[in-house]
Formats: sequence, C-alpha cells, structure tokens
Amino acid sequence: MSLGFQVAALVGAPSCPNAIAWSEDNLVAVASGHLVTILNPAKPFVARGLVTVPASKPFQIGLVDKKDLTSGCLLPICISRDIRPCVRSISWSPIGFASNASCFLAICTTEGRVKVYRMPFCEFRVEWIEVVDISEMLYTYLENANFEDASISSNLSYTTDACDNPEFEEDMTLSHFLKTNKQRKLKALTVVNVKDGVVKKKTRRLSAEEYASRNAMISSLTVAWSPHLRWKSGFSVLAVGGKSGRLSFWRFHQPQCYSTRSSSESSHASFLGFLQAHNTWITSITWALIDSDASNHQVMLFTGSCNGSVKIWQACNKELQESSDISPVSFSLLKEVTSVDCGPVSVLSVIVPLDSPSKISLAIGKGSGTVDVWICEMCSSTFKKVGSYRGHDHIVTGLAWAFNGHCLYSCSQDNTLCSWILMENYLHQVSIPSNTLGMMSSADMPTAFDSCCGLAVSPGNLVLAVVHGYDTELLNPMYEARSCKAAIEFLWIGGQHLDPISDILPDSSEREMTCLETNILWSLQQFNHNPLDKPLIMWDIVAALLAFNQSNPKCLENILLKWLASVLGGPECDISTDLSQAFSRYLPRLASRTLQLFNVITRQVVLKMDDDKDLGGVELWDMWKKVHIDVERELRDRLVGFSLSVISSNIVSGCDEEDNVCRIGGWVPIGLAQMERWVDFNKADMKENLMHLAENVGRTKKRRLNSIYTMQEECSFCSASVPLGSPEFAFCQGEKTNESETRGPSHKLPRCSVSMLVCPPTTPPWHCVCCKRWASQLAPSTLFTLPEYPSDFEPFIQQQRSSTHPTKPWCPFCGILLQRLQPEFLLSPTPV
Repeated sequence: MSLGFQVAALVGAPSCPNAIAWSEDNLVAVASGHLVTILNPAKPFVARGLVTVPASKPFQIGLVDKKDLTSGCLLPICISRDIRPCVRSISWSPIGFASNASCFLAICTTEGRVKVYRMPFCEFRVEWIEVVDISEMLYTYLENANFEDASISSNLSYTTDACDNPEFEEDMTLSHFLKTNKQRKLKALTVVNVKDGVVKKKTRRLSAEEYASRNAMISSLTVAWSPHLRWKSGFSVLAVGGKSGRLSFWRFHQPQCYSTRSSSESSHASFLGFLQAHNTWITSITWALIDSDASNHQVMLFTGSCNGSVKIWQACNKELQESSDISPVSFSLLKEVTSVDCGPVSVLSVIVPLDSPSKISLAIGKGSGTVDVWICEMCSSTFKKVGSYRGHDHIVTGLAWAFNGHCLYSCSQDNTLCSWILMENYLHQVSIPSNTLGMMSSADMPTAFDSCCGLAVSPGNLVLAVVHGYDTELLNPMYEARSCKAAIEFLWIGGQHLDPISDILPDSSEREMTCLETNILWSLQQFNHNPLDKPLIMWDIVAALLAFNQSNPKCLENILLKWLASVLGGPECDISTDLSQAFSRYLPRLASRTLQLFNVITRQVVLKMDDDKDLGGVELWDMWKKVHIDVERELRDRLVGFSLSVISSNIVSGCDEEDNVCRIGGWVPIGLAQMERWVDFNKADMKENLMHLAENVGRTKKRRLNSIYTMQEECSFCSASVPLGSPEFAFCQGEKTNESETRGPSHKLPRCSVSMLVCPPTTPPWHCVCCKRWASQLAPSTLFTLPEYPSDFEPFIQQQRSSTHPTKPWCPFCGILLQRLQPEFLLSPTPV
C-alpha cells in the first residue's frame, strides 16, 4: 500500500463502516468511538472540532412484564452492554444550510439517537453546537400517533439551537460508567410486576413483541443528506434508516439570510413522513440528483439492508418540497438491483457523471468483501450489472467514486485498499499511485495498521483520506498504545492512471507525473459547471501545485500554461508571447468563475514563490503578477458595473425610496458615493460603458438615494473623517487636538470588498482566507454566473430580481466561502 503524505492521530477507535466524511466546505469528520473528530485537511495537526456523544435517557415507550424479559425479541435489549454510546453513522449536509453558510453534521449513535450539529463559529469553543434532536422529534410524533402506522396529518417541526448535555462530563471515572450502565440497563425496559397491579394511568402495558416493535421504530442506524434541491426554495432532506426497515425524512430549508453572528432565526426541521423500504435493518443510504431535464430534476434514493437487498427509489419532487403530511407515495420503487442473500450491505456509493447526466454508477460493498457495480440509464430505465468483484477478505468498510465515475476506491476491515477502473462496462483492479509529490507535512506516527474503517475523496479528487485502526500488539504499550487509537491517512491519488493497460507497464514516476498533470487540468475544468451550486474548494489543487513547485518547477509551468491555453482559446494560442503582451484584451471575454480560479492560483501558488526564477525566469513571473492585478481589476469592474446598473435601472423605472429603491432579490447595492469616487480616480483606464453608468447615476438627485449614498465616513475610534484612498482599507485623518491644528494618530480601518464602505465595528465582518479581504455587504449571486463582461447588465439584473435564494457569502474576487475569522487555536475551514 502506498504511504500517505500526512498522517494524523485520532483519540478514539472507529467502530463502524464508512467512518469518515468529507464536507463541501473542506472539513473532514471521523467517527472515532464516542467522539466525532472534525479536522481541517490543510492543518490536521493544529485545531480540531469535537462532538462528544452523551449518554441519553431511554424513551418511555411502555411497560413490559418481568417474565417477558427472557423472550427472544427482548433479549438483545436486556443484554446491551454499551458502557458509553459510540458513533454509528455520520453525514454532511450540502453547503449553505447553517446560518454562516457552512454545513450541518448529522450523527447517529449506537443508542439509535440522531442529532444534527453545526460549527461553533460565534461561540469560540471546540465542542460543536447541537441544532436539532431528530430522535426526540420522531419519538414525539410516534407517541402522538400511539406508535401506529395510521396515516395522519402532521405539521411536526422543531426549532432549536441547543447546547451540550450538562449531565455528561468528559472526565467521568470508569466506576461511574459501570454504575450508570447498570442503571441504564434497568431503565431501558420499564418492568411491571403483575402481582403488584400498580400501573401508571398514562403508561400502557405491552407484550414483548409490541415493545420490541416500538423499540425498532425509534432505533436509528444510518443517516444521509440529499443533495441541495433548488426549486422554489432551496432545501435538503435528511433520511434516517432504522431497525424496523423504515426510513423517516426530515426537510431542512436554507436560512433566509446568512450572518457572522448567532442567528435569531434558528434552524427549522420539518417531518415529511415514512417509507417502508425493507423488512429488516437498513444499513446504508445514499442519494443522487439527475439533471437530465433542467426544469425537473430527478431525485434518486438508494437503500441497502442487512439481508443483502439494495433498492432504487425515485422521489416525487413536488411532495418533497410542499408536503407536510404523511404520504406513502412520495417515493416509487424503480428497481431492486440485488435481492435477499446471505451478505449484508455495508456501504453504498453513487455518482452521476457530468458528461452523462442521465447515467448513474452504483457501487455496493458487502459484508462478504465483494463489490458489486451497476450502471443505471435513467432515460431508458435500464439497469445493468457490471459485475461482482472480490477485492477483500472481510467486510467492505468504504467506497468512493472519483474522476467523474472512471475510478472507484474501496477499503476493508482486513486493512486492504483497492483501486478500480471502470472501462467499457468492466471493472479493472489497478495499483494505487505512489507518493509522487512527497511529504506535505510529517508527524511521528506509527504505521502498524490492522484495519480500514472508511475512506473519502477530496472535492478536487486529488487526495484520498483513509481511516485506519491500529494493531495494539505492535504498539509500544507505554507511549503509542495510550495515544494512538486510530489514524487518518491522506494519500495523493492525482497520479491515478485511468487506463488499465498502463498498469501492465513497468512502474514509472514519469507516467504518474503525466497522469497527475492531466488530472489537475481535469479538476480545474470541473469548477466551470454550475458555479452557483458550490464555491471554489481548491485546497488539494493548490497543495499539489505547491508540491510540484518543490519537486518539478518546469512541470508546474507546463500545467499552468496548458490551463491558460484551454481557457483563452485552445492549444493554438501562443501563451508565452501573446499573454505577456496583451492579456488584458482576453479578460472581458472570460467567465467570472474562470477569473476567480485564476486569481486563487496566482495568489496561492505563483505569488508565494520565494525565487522569481522558479517559474520560467523573472520576466514570466512579472507577467503573472501583472495579470493577477488585471484580473482583480476586471472583477472589480464587474461588481461596480452591476451595482451602478441596478441603481440606474431602478431610477429609470421611477422607483423611489419608499418603494425600496434598488432592492433586487433581497440584495441592495450600497456605497454609491465610494463607487463614484473610485470610477473618477481610475477614469484613465475605465471601460467606456462603466463611465457612462457612473455619469448617469451621478446626475441623479442624491436625496432619492439617501439609503445607499453615504458621502462622509467617520472613524469608529476617534470620529475623524475617513477619505477614500483604496477600496481595500482606509486611514482616518486623525482627530484634532485641543486648540491646535495638529492631528492625533491615524487609524487603519478595513473596507468592505463589495461596497467599499468602512466595515462597521458593531458587526463582525466576513473574511476571505485567500485574499485576506473583509466584507460587511455580500456580493449578488448573479455576479458569479457572468459568462463575460456584459454590454448590458439588465438581463442579469432581472435574473437577480427573480431569485428566491439567499445571497451567499462568497468572495467576489476568489469565489470561496467567506467566514468569520477564528483564533488560530480553533477550527476553521481552509478552501485553499
């Protein structure tokens, strides 16, 4: 097995398959025993987040006779010996559902409890914040329905922002756990003695079968979030599978607006209903979104059970969005791809290739160690089994597709990691790329692994994260065995060749370097698809390019020039001469997402080089630096042009301040005076239509625009005036001393990167970890979808006006997720 370029220790050992998940905002969560460890793959040895699983009180579902405790259906409940509940399943929501636009984390425990957590972005703590207790909501509904399957109307919803369980402490002694575990066993079943005849009025006496059935209804096993469903309002559905073979569905809507402070509008979860998917335990769930018809996306659900059955369901879009009642027809069964057999399903993985939006590749991992692969053509409703492949000797604990469905990675409890290539409806096993780019960071960690408990692929498909358990007999009992319970290993997979014939040839580092170059270019191209779905997450791409700079600077130069050639006009474009002479003429023809990609690469890779000669000499390095300035200027032109066009459009339409002048789609362009000054300062290099826009708006009576026109700004420290010198930061003129013309010290103040206004001190501003800019006003969403600099912004203004989705906190210059700046000792995502 190839050694990883970095290995990070975990304080708890995973106890379930699929124990790792990679979020859309570049955080990695690992289910490690009684904890969920959240870490930043860019800084795995520094700050971390934690979710500690507390011991929960059993639900009071009824009374049972003491003589029934030994019956077969109650025996597993009676002899449960969990001293401390562990994590069984984890799943990240799509980006943008927390109040700071980050991801929710859903956790299912061995006690069958499901809760949703968020990042403590405004609490400044390590422990994550509980948002919703799904199990409590489910119990409330079932109790109201008397644990019956009768179809009744339900408007059950839950809104909270709860904190940690005060009854649970991290430093509990072992004797305390043994005592509380004994008590919990007694409380897990409410026992009644028939001779006593004392029964509470509101508590019903149950038979052993009834009690076991109720317990199965509220005992959850696995969780999975749906993709972001963009219809009238953005939402995502959390599916929870349980021991009864039934799934429950919970709808989460996006916040109406995002904030860097604790939102007054707490998260809202709505119960949608049930689906009886199987007759036994549901062990794995996953979702897929088919974009075959842009006006009507198909939502697909895949479920696997412990009896080996795997089913494919199609959701009713309208009912998912609008239903508030229990409806058994929300999902229709399309196909049972595998029927009941002796091998339980341990993990599922699906992917919808971008070049084939109506095709689904489904991989099924089983307890026997086999991997089944199916190809589903949704346009013709055909399901074809590619084959069943034996790559492991024990249970398959992780599956992940990569490189647009051409590559599949699998791992097992027997500590084997396999790489597969899907070609011409056949799965070929190939070797995993070696550590071509070398060590990115190191730590003194043992490598005595004995199991794999899950794997996940980075957003750019260049890094694979694998969770390992340790063979304790091979560790030093004094030092290593105490601190090393498990580890997460990061591997470079960008050098993965996608041709099975290449694996027959002798191992060659040059071949892997060529594949890595090809895969990096492919990864960069993927960001041009659906720019509104997710921000730029380029950590693995930037890390690979920086590693290239250390090992092979010439190869780095070739990658960057090839990517620019593909962006600007194909291979026939002579980048080496044409770009250095007149690159500015290309910029207005490029999409905003492409300009943001270029901005991130130049800032994080090219401009960080210590030696000018590392990238083709001083002349080429200076050319990149100049182009970087031109790209940021082009993005600023588009932002100012869009804002001035919105103001001009509303003035022409006759709106006044009472009619919410300039408000479109929940977004208001403020900082008009600063934009006019900025255009006037740069009139020598300004676009002609931008000059005309500024002149038209400048002739308007400013009393009509009082809400967005702030001429004079004051320093928040000394009340001195703050002139506009730069759109990024400002210096106040200093406060005058008593009866003297001399002034006090000048204060440096951050300006909003969107409005150019000085950021108010009362509200924490948004921060970009890439360009280090600040923002108190968010940029309009339409700005990120511009295919070029438009001659007329009006069509895009109408698009923004009709949008019902909240304005996202994305950096207008880098395209990455903005966040509240955190101290170094606290966890925060690093998109680059």
